[in-house]
Amino acid sequence: MTLAGTPQIPVAAPSPSSIVLSRRRLLPLYTVPVSASNSAELQSKPVEFTYHRADPSVRWPNLKIDEHFLSRQPHFPSPSPSIPDTHSPNSRKDSKHEPEDLNNPEAVECLESLDNRQRRAHGKKMSKLALKRAKDWRRRAQLLADQILALPSSGHVADVLDNRAVQMTPTDLCFVVKLVGTSSWTRALEAFEWLNLRRRYSPFPRMLASIISILGRHRQDSLAEEIFRRSCVIGDAAVDPSVQVFNAMMGVYARSGRFDDVRNLLDEMRKRGLEPDLVSFNTLINARAKSGQVPSGLALELLQDVRRSGLRPDTITYNTLISACSQAPNFEEARSVFEDMMKSKCQPDLWTYNAMISVYGRCGMTKEAEQLFHEITSTAFSPDAVTYNSLLYAFAKEGSTEKVERVCEKMVKAGYNKDEITYNTIIHMHGKQGRLDLALRLYNAMKLAGCSPDAVTYTVLIDSLGKADRIVEAGKVMSEMVDASVRPTLRTFSALICGYAKAGMRVEAERTFDHMVRSGIKPDCLAYSVMLDILLRACESRRAMALYREMRLDGFRPDDSLYQVILGVFAKGNKNELIDEIVNDMVTFGMSLGEVSSLLVKGECLIKGVELLKRAVIQGFKPNHECLSAIFNGYTSLGRHQEAQALLDFLKEQVPESHCLMSEASIILQCNNRQVEAALEEYKKMKMTGVIFLSKGFSLYEALVTCCEQTEYFSEASQVFSDMKFLGLEPTESIYRSLITVYCKMGFPETAHQLLDKAKLSGIVFNDLLIHVNLIETYGKLKLWQRAESLVGKLRLCSPVDRKIWNALIYAYAESGRYEQARSIFNMMMKNGPGPSVESVNGLMQALIVDGRLDELYVVIQELQDMDFKISKSTIVMMLDAFARDGNIFEVKKIYHGMKAAGYLPTMHLYSSMIELFCRAKRVRDVELMVAEMAEAGLKPDIIIFNALLKMYSGIEDFKKTMEIYHRIVEGGLSLNEDTFNTIIIMYSRDMKPEQGFTILNEMRKNDLEPKLDTYKSLLASCGKVQLWEQAEELFQSLLSKGFRLDRSFYHIMMKIYRDSGDHSKAENLLTVMSEAGVKPTIFTMHMLMVSYGTAGKPHDAEKVLTNIKSSNLELSTLPYSSLIDAYFKNGDYNQGIAKLLEMKSDGIEADQRIWTCFIRAASFCQETTDAMVLLDTLRDNGFDLPVRLLTENTEVLVAEVEKLLEELVPEEDDACFNFVNALEDLLWAFERRATASWLFQIAIKKGIYRHDVFRVADGDWGADFRKLSGGAALVALTLWLDYMQDASLQGSPESPKSVVLITGTAEYNLVSLEKTLKAYLWEMGSPFLPCKTRTGVLVAKAHSLRMWLKDSSFCMDLELKDAPYLPSSNSMSLTEGYFMRKGLVPAFKDINERLGRVNPKKFARLALLSEESRNKVIVADIKGRKEKLEKLKKKGNVIARKATRLRTGKFMRRRHNALAFQR
Repeated sequence: MTLAGTPQIPVAAPSPSSIVLSRRRLLPLYTVPVSASNSAELQSKPVEFTYHRADPSVRWPNLKIDEHFLSRQPHFPSPSPSIPDTHSPNSRKDSKHEPEDLNNPEAVECLESLDNRQRRAHGKKMSKLALKRAKDWRRRAQLLADQILALPSSGHVADVLDNRAVQMTPTDLCFVVKLVGTSSWTRALEAFEWLNLRRRYSPFPRMLASIISILGRHRQDSLAEEIFRRSCVIGDAAVDPSVQVFNAMMGVYARSGRFDDVRNLLDEMRKRGLEPDLVSFNTLINARAKSGQVPSGLALELLQDVRRSGLRPDTITYNTLISACSQAPNFEEARSVFEDMMKSKCQPDLWTYNAMISVYGRCGMTKEAEQLFHEITSTAFSPDAVTYNSLLYAFAKEGSTEKVERVCEKMVKAGYNKDEITYNTIIHMHGKQGRLDLALRLYNAMKLAGCSPDAVTYTVLIDSLGKADRIVEAGKVMSEMVDASVRPTLRTFSALICGYAKAGMRVEAERTFDHMVRSGIKPDCLAYSVMLDILLRACESRRAMALYREMRLDGFRPDDSLYQVILGVFAKGNKNELIDEIVNDMVTFGMSLGEVSSLLVKGECLIKGVELLKRAVIQGFKPNHECLSAIFNGYTSLGRHQEAQALLDFLKEQVPESHCLMSEASIILQCNNRQVEAALEEYKKMKMTGVIFLSKGFSLYEALVTCCEQTEYFSEASQVFSDMKFLGLEPTESIYRSLITVYCKMGFPETAHQLLDKAKLSGIVFNDLLIHVNLIETYGKLKLWQRAESLVGKLRLCSPVDRKIWNALIYAYAESGRYEQARSIFNMMMKNGPGPSVESVNGLMQALIVDGRLDELYVVIQELQDMDFKISKSTIVMMLDAFARDGNIFEVKKIYHGMKAAGYLPTMHLYSSMIELFCRAKRVRDVELMVAEMAEAGLKPDIIIFNALLKMYSGIEDFKKTMEIYHRIVEGGLSLNEDTFNTIIIMYSRDMKPEQGFTILNEMRKNDLEPKLDTYKSLLASCGKVQLWEQAEELFQSLLSKGFRLDRSFYHIMMKIYRDSGDHSKAENLLTVMSEAGVKPTIFTMHMLMVSYGTAGKPHDAEKVLTNIKSSNLELSTLPYSSLIDAYFKNGDYNQGIAKLLEMKSDGIEADQRIWTCFIRAASFCQETTDAMVLLDTLRDNGFDLPVRLLTENTEVLVAEVEKLLEELVPEEDDACFNFVNALEDLLWAFERRATASWLFQIAIKKGIYRHDVFRVADGDWGADFRKLSGGAALVALTLWLDYMQDASLQGSPESPKSVVLITGTAEYNLVSLEKTLKAYLWEMGSPFLPCKTRTGVLVAKAHSLRMWLKDSSFCMDLELKDAPYLPSSNSMSLTEGYFMRKGLVPAFKDINERLGRVNPKKFARLALLSEESRNKVIVADIKGRKEKLEKLKKKGNVIARKATRLRTGKFMRRRHNALAFQR
């Protein structure tokens, strides 16, 4: 009787030398046991046949094994243990299983492994006889196996075995089958069948296990299953089932990854009473590894199964588990298995170390991989090629070029040459870093070294070249691949297609795709997607749709982004039918209506998407956050806000229960429309009503945070984040990104850094570098370069650092002026890559600039040029701007001209920087040239440049030019800013036109602008100078009423105004106002009040102020005493002034330069020499005899003493040193010690007391500026200046300008007008200087007239200053109407001015030199001639007013005027 489903197998007749297979019926493996009757029937009815040849084709006719098949069956070598692929991507997953505690000694003892038992069993040494016997039978077995393998295809194994000359045991024959099976499974099976026919050699477990293993190694699983079934029969003659046989069959299944079958066999073993051994479990684990991805936690669970069976895992067990977990994403579990192995004190072997180094490398744990590599050397193992390649991959994945090179060197020294895996790994690393030249160089070196590039090599090169837009070279590599007979893989074709697509080479991409299909390689989803994208962008709708259908038939579906592109192309082409087909396919693929509508909206099928959504809502569909967000974003991008609001109203009506969702959608819509205030208000309502606690979506918070970031509502964004944390919501990547940006902009990089770390712990990885760059730059701006350095260090541990990160770190160093650190980063980029960029160079320059090392800029530029770096325009502009801010005009002009020579056109910023620099330096000519160049380049000055021009012209008191610039601003339509108004007001104040200043002030206030306090101060001082007392007081009171915090200088100005207006009571009351405003009066304030009383001729009131100072807490100094002494001297009370000096000395205060100045100034005003000497003798009696000695002794011996004195004088707040020298100059000039005054003047310039630019003839500038000099000092300076100009005009160098300008100013010094003093002196000499018509306080002379006057005038014959041979009896100068004049000239000056009025200098000089009688005759004749001429003109009726013109004194204009008069 035959069992159903079991093939009928013929059996042989029983004989003593054969296996009685006829007494057995083979049962299926997994069936219930047959009954006893059926078993007896099977035994009583044997089927006999003659079997003289053991032929498997006859033995198993159902398997259809024929001679032809057997002769052509290929041999499959036994696979070596699988080594993890070193090129698989990195992925990690945490294991939830903990290894069993093995610290208990009893547990360790009871879990003794099988290999330990076997090691003890084989530990005995064999005798010599046993060794000889073992050698003999091995030789006999090998001889018999060679004879079997040498048979022709038509020969039979039985012929060899039947005719063997040596008797062999079953074990020997089992070894023969193994030896034969290594080369031919058919011959091994034939030998096995022959043995089955011999009773003596009936199958036993070892033989069955051997043949099953042989068939499994050669992938003959069906034959192995058949033999295994035959071994599992019921009967006395049946082979007893053993663990060894089951393990062999499990090994067959394990090779094919049939894990379920292996587990079923394991269960069957236990049902039959067989206890699985360690090999069984190792095989089970191997089957799990071969079956595919190992689920998380399964590895540790299998370890626990082994231990629960009373076994201890051995090295093979752990190696198999590590191999199973070494593929992503089970890296963490592989580490757990390895840790369990070390805790179990199971000694790892080299395979274990290699596998774990590979795992650590793919996890990015290079330190652990390197540590494990060093641990190998401390054991009995030596690293092999696999070890070096695994460590090489770890460093290559990290991008550490230096470590990769170091491992390669160690590998070669160890005797292992670089193989294909080594070259592929390094090529892949260079490809990812963009160093394709190195990758190609290594590829050529690989071929020269005799290593044949494989498909991986070519694929990596093609992919890297394609991504770098070097697609032509990628195509050449593909050609080389085909020429080398290496078949391209799917990834190779996909990489080349992607490269062609990126380069826009559509035809080549299509040709490559077609070639791939013709080669028999089925496209994957990536290949289909790339080709679809190419066809869609080329508007090949028909072909794209055909390819899409093929893709769908092959079981692939496009991703959402590709669906969006497809729908967008079809929507533009109005392919509604195709759109409907795509929509149906999306629904078929299981996409929800919300997802479909979102894709339709993103694909610009907005109307169809909204219609689909409305239809779904009516049918009961409730849209989610993602769906509504996509739709409203689409409406926003198209600007269709009303339709979006209408849809929102529809949804509120149809889905009233989704109030929370609709509120969120409303906020999102408002955020998309940038209505941040309305969105925040709606959000507050949600919080107040508690609806916000029902919301768990992230779209609301993403929209709010992003909108607040973009509209710079930073505090509100932080509040929204706090609400998220309160609700326990974890931020998304977008929220983290926006918040990090917000905190960086707010200047809180530490908080941003904490968020970044928190995001990483949450598994969020920011692929772009902008987040890290912003964080590093923010650290740099706050001078926290150490934090920036630490952040970059952490980034280097994770992955190769991009150029943008390095540049950001360089700029962080630059913000703190850390040039050395920035240069080290730059050098590292040069050495290891990526190469420095223009931003890197600019960062170096910025570091030097911030550190103030501008002199090293050119050195660094030269070094960079030597390294073949091209200096960009931005670098040059940065240098120019740095020198401009430093005020180095020479370097700025040099760089600017170099830029123009190099062809770099200046930008608006460049012009602005240089013009501002030149304006600050008052380089009028350079500024005007620069403005003209701007006009030629087509650039118009902006308000910044105009403001700089206004400040410059106002600073040099060229008020006419200042007003021209102001009118250009108004006519150009530029909006006046605060600087413009302030400069114009200050200009009017300096021009002594405060009325116009008040007009501008009112206009400024109309524009809601408030002047600066300095502007108010200038306007206030101007009012005081032009005696607008009421306006000044009104302005001052308005400032107080508005709450301005006025400094002490305002009160001092007002005190001067009250002093000049004679209202001394208000000056005294001002002290109370100062105290009420919180401004404490100083000793200088009291000095100002005392000067006010002294000017008013009230020295007694000034003395009362001194008494109050003494009674107060103010520190007493010489300043108030000098004010009081000066007040008595101005009042002519010299004795009282001397008495106050003695009183000061009694108070313990020694006289200093202030007191000396008072006495010397008073002496210079004394008309009689005796009075002056009384004052000077007083100084001598009190320890200061220098003035007396300067007047009475040889001054040559006093030069050194004067220099020493001026060096010792300390600069004070009230310019005491300057006033002291001015008083000495007045004294020496008044008493005709003018040579002494000359060298004293030059010493004062040398010591910096006087300005160095008083006159600059030696520097090529003929102008002079005598402002702030006293009358005597100015006359000394004027004489020296004329002397220098006379020498320069005679030598012809330097060339004089068209006009020579002498700046006198309009201020008075100690009630003496400098302008009038100089004019009187120049008029007396008959000079050509005349008052300027456009500027006050300026005298101008034509250069030609000045040169002729210096050459021909008798007054200029001897301009050398000399001392009088003896001290005159009286003062040579007289103070007349507020200015100094030569004492003998005063009567003539008054006479000429009273009778003739203002005359030109030449006429004045001629009249002044005449005697009184002669002068009287000339004046009378002049007056008479004027009257007669006027009467003649009146009679003729031709009295014509002369037209005012700049050239009216020229001959041409006079002739024209006379001609017109004659015609009339």
